Amino acid sequence: MTDVTRLCLEAVLEERNRQDTKWGEQNHRDSVWLAILTEEVGEVAKAILEQKVCGSQAVNREILQVAAVAVAWIESRGRGKECACGLCKYA
Repeated sequence: MTDVTRLCLEAVLEERNRQDTKWGEQNHRDSVWLAILTEEVGEVAKAILEQKVCGSQAVNREILQVAAVAVAWIESRGRGKECACGLCKYA
């Protein structure tokens, strides 16, 4: 594993911890996770279109959120719990 890879994975873990602190454990159906992840990818696209210079930190932050949401989705699937949000039954 390269140093860059290690730093990236540490940043994803920090973002996951931030998400868990903000929203707690999240358990959703795949269709809801897909909507959440797609929204995050849209934020990456928006940050790219709005960046003034290449290498924008805003783009990096949004990409980290995409990675962290993907990890959260995998975690949720691993727990195998039913969603308690009250919305997923409509997904």
